[in-house]
Amino acid sequence: MRSSKRSLVWLLAILTTVGLVAGACGSSNSDSSTATTKAGSSFDYKSLSGTLNGSGATFPKNFYEDAIASFKDVASGVTVNYNAVGSGQGKKDLAAGTSDWAGSDSTVKDDEKASFKGEFLYFPTVAAPITVSYNLSGVTTLQLSASTLAKIFMGSITTWNDAAIAADNPGVTLPATAITVAVRSDGSGTTSNFSKYLVAAAPTDFTLTAGDTVAWPKAQAGKGNAGVAQIVKDTNGAIGYVDLSDALATKLTTAAIKNKDGKYVAPTLAGATAALAGAEVKSDLTYNALNTAGAETYPITASTYVLVYKSIGTPATANAIRGWLTYLLTDGQDLAADASFAPLPTSLRDKAIAQIAMIQG
Repeated sequence: MRSSKRSLVWLLAILTTVGLVAGACGSSNSDSSTATTKAGSSFDYKSLSGTLNGSGATFPKNFYEDAIASFKDVASGVTVNYNAVGSGQGKKDLAAGTSDWAGSDSTVKDDEKASFKGEFLYFPTVAAPITVSYNLSGVTTLQLSASTLAKIFMGSITTWNDAAIAADNPGVTLPATAITVAVRSDGSGTTSNFSKYLVAAAPTDFTLTAGDTVAWPKAQAGKGNAGVAQIVKDTNGAIGYVDLSDALATKLTTAAIKNKDGKYVAPTLAGATAALAGAEVKSDLTYNALNTAGAETYPITASTYVLVYKSIGTPATANAIRGWLTYLLTDGQDLAADASFAPLPTSLRDKAIAQIAMIQG
């Protein structure tokens, strides 16, 4: 008798458990309007509507395009557009009010802030190496110190068999081919970060003023990272600075760069992640990962940001922007590596997620 009662109790327990699981599954399937992000918070993406127009940096273009396509799957009522026209133009578009968000690899200068229509916020999204890509027949491996790199872009080293390049590359046979320097023609955060790296790592050899545009002494200019990549690909003897994503897409050969610890490091996501670990984050969430210490750091690692106004015109647009940023900083981070970008460190990502609440509409 006791055995029968015990069996009945176990049967009821099993049936109850099955019922609870089925109920939970049914509840999940019937309410798809709320997505749970990897950060553990929920956002009602399905309730969002409207169009968000963005413009700016070409550096994160591939990541944003992948994120936009994925975001559409969870927020079908929102159309997000991105016009990769360079960081400089992206900031101008946001200032003029012709875009809802800007992509920029550089920050807004103090004397430019008055042109904006109100307070804006920086949201870091991903980071990646700026490669030093080159095209030199017969040379498949190359190492460059900051000093040598600065002299090349200053125009004081003009041939590939220069003594300074040879000193960085013992045992490598270097031809007497003339060097063609490839740079950006548009205002660019990639230019800003690359030139700031040269200022920090080789201040004696690089005496130009860093910024979105630089007065390079001798160079061929291309529009966007893709434009610089194309010059390098088409020109024997060329060297240029190109984001990792475009360098890989164009199948360019890249140099290993001597870091602050004296190690030559290739441009990889692991090297970028190591550089991020040593970056100091400011109160506005901007940070500098250039020339950070560490044996494994890739020294020309660039940050990139989404800029939005703190006060948005309509509640619907404000909510759509909050949803877009939430996605970029949570589930969107899983897309970074496939697009050749390093995701944010957890501590920085969490600070950026918390800042989303500051957007009012």
